[in-house]
Amino acid sequence: MARGGINKAVVQAARLAILARGENPSIDAVRIEMGNTGSKTTIHRYLKELDDSETRLTIAQAPIDDELAELVARLSQRLKEKAQEPIDLALSQFEQQKTALLAQLKSLEETHGQLQQQFDIQGAALAEESAALQTARTSLQIEQTRNAGLSQACSDYELRINDKDEQIRSLEDKHLHAREALEHYRNAIKEQREQEQRRHEGQLQQIQAELRQAQQSAMVRQDEITQLHRDNERLLIEHRVTTKELATLQEQVRKDQAQQLKLSEQVSKIDGERTLLQERLRVATMQSESRQHALSELQQANKGLELDLIKAQASIEALRLAAVVATAPEATPET
Repeated sequence: MARGGINKAVVQAARLAILARGENPSIDAVRIEMGNTGSKTTIHRYLKELDDSETRLTIAQAPIDDELAELVARLSQRLKEKAQEPIDLALSQFEQQKTALLAQLKSLEETHGQLQQQFDIQGAALAEESAALQTARTSLQIEQTRNAGLSQACSDYELRINDKDEQIRSLEDKHLHAREALEHYRNAIKEQREQEQRRHEGQLQQIQAELRQAQQSAMVRQDEITQLHRDNERLLIEHRVTTKELATLQEQVRKDQAQQLKLSEQVSKIDGERTLLQERLRVATMQSESRQHALSELQQANKGLELDLIKAQASIEALRLAAVVATAPEATPET
């Protein structure tokens, strides 16, 4: 059925205008003359009817026998029908193939757009994962530096504790020696007293003087021992504080090691996810390349079909001209 505004009269007017210019009134020429409107099938049908009308008119006006004119007309009509059947079939098949290829091309373009969008999303996700991985690596380096500092501090504290232990052992040795000296001195004083008592009482004052001197020496020794006890207590307190600090540092080191292990696990997990994303990205890229290759092949096939259409139109035109020549009335000699 013709589109709105397209009828036999319009096609006839366009055909007459083309013939007036001395050109061939083909289907495309008529369609262009009408402003690129109307179906080619409809235009072809109207042109066929106009050709048939002109043929009948020519036959009716020619001074030939009626039976011969009717025979020529029937022969011309059969030739046109035979020639038009493969043309109509080729046009119908071409339109169907063109519609299917356009639909397939549109589907491939939509698929390509979706793949491109997925590719962009995966690229953004990969960039975010890379940034997170870089942040985790920076945190790990900071923690490693901190752990190295804590380890060095622990080593320094251990050295200080060893020094304190040496000082405590030295003070204990001094205290032991002082006690032994005091005990020895007491024994000596006692023995000296016994000896002095066995002596005559005339030497009592000298013994008492020596005793007072010995007591003073003992007091000095006692003060030294008291000071040593105080130093010992102070060192013990420092030792306990240092031990407590060492325990705190060791606990912090254990926590830092646990956190470092956790960070290492996170880094390994992120590396695995990044590898998975890279593999997905590679697969999506390969699929996109395959889709683009298929799209190129379809475009090449479309171009080939367009060339076939041009060839078919040329063949149609040639068949139409052959039909016109075949149906042209031949001059019959008068009897």
